[in-house]
Amino acid sequence: MGRGDLIEESALIESLESGHLGGAALDVFENEPLDSDSPLWKMDNCIITPHIAGHHKGLDWDMLEFFADNLDRFDEGRPLMNEANFERGY
Repeated sequence: MGRGDLIEESALIESLESGHLGGAALDVFENEPLDSDSPLWKMDNCIITPHIAGHHKGLDWDMLEFFADNLDRFDEGRPLMNEANFERGY
């Protein structure tokens, strides 16, 4: 998992075409939107989503529950869930 510029798209395409990489699921790209002539669109071993891969029915409620849980953790001095680690880059 990572941002679009993390992967060199030409190398990814070559790896998918050669079979060295079995498949890829992508929702971000080096250049957005993904060019309409990109070979990624036609690859059977590549899933492309519209940059909203994490969205689902009930997401708003899930985020509210997550926030409330982390607020309780903060108030109680317990470790937070999914805390950012800027030294590691996320």
